Amino acid sequence: MAVYTEVPEDALAAFLEGYDIGRPVACHGIAEGVENSNFLLKTTEATFILTLYERRVNPEELPWFLGLMQYLASRGLSCPLPVADREGRTLRELCGRPAAITTFLPGKGVAAVDVDMCAQVGAAMARLHLLGEGFVAERPNSMGPQVWTGLLESCRARGDELRPGLVRDIGAVLARVLPAWPGTGNNPSLPRGQIHADLFPDNVFFRDGALSGIIDFYFACTDWYAYDLAITINAWCFDATHRFVPARAAAMIAAYRHVRPLEAAEDLALTTLATGAAIRFTLTRLYDWINTPPDALVTRKNPLDYLARMEFFAAHLGQEFPA
Repeated sequence: MAVYTEVPEDALAAFLEGYDIGRPVACHGIAEGVENSNFLLKTTEATFILTLYERRVNPEELPWFLGLMQYLASRGLSCPLPVADREGRTLRELCGRPAAITTFLPGKGVAAVDVDMCAQVGAAMARLHLLGEGFVAERPNSMGPQVWTGLLESCRARGDELRPGLVRDIGAVLARVLPAWPGTGNNPSLPRGQIHADLFPDNVFFRDGALSGIIDFYFACTDWYAYDLAITINAWCFDATHRFVPARAAAMIAAYRHVRPLEAAEDLALTTLATGAAIRFTLTRLYDWINTPPDALVTRKNPLDYLARMEFFAAHLGQEFPA
């Protein structure tokens, strides 16, 4: 489970005394995610999510994340709403960690993806991009291409333990992607704004077949909109054997276009962006695979899943997007 910091009952009870949300009834760790300690919190009044932010998260950036969620929720996006305490604070401290409570969204993540779900996700992502335009505070992408070379180097000593030649293969694709990245050299910049940057199936809830909410904004940042689309295609448009499913990608892109049309430069950059997105998640999963403490109650994700995506998109670099 994604629980790095345990919360004793007495500490939780004292923490909740600062809120008007009732007394604690139950608090259970949530298995998904690797970044923070997450708990399903039930009180005498309602159900909430309690998050303790661990050391990888910069505490100074937490007000930006919480502010973006407040902004989007107030404009109609179905996403968690940070809960303020009696003094109006949405960020406090619990067990030596920054902590926040957010509202609980109905629905659940999907185990089996279909074309209709991909279309719903594409439309919801485009709405998120448009709704976020009025949130003017910016947060640079801390996991953007400027850190990928350093991440690869940090994995060099042990990366090949997972597969011989793994570090070399990632490096070869990275060397092709970085010079082609939008906004670098003579490559045109793209429309940009607030993006989710982690819109995986476990971060999108469905209820009775309809998309009911988007969660986990702690990788959100200010970056190219089309990069968010590329990340999400990586996450939703491959099957269980890691083969690309063009119909899923086509449905997602078409639904996105219906809400927010893509510019020509975004279309041209999409293959590069999708390759970069696959590199990003290959590298961060590899880093976590190597560095996750053995006693952490967390399920590590296999980097090779995203390596397959990287290799697929890399084979199409310099070509139209294959969907």
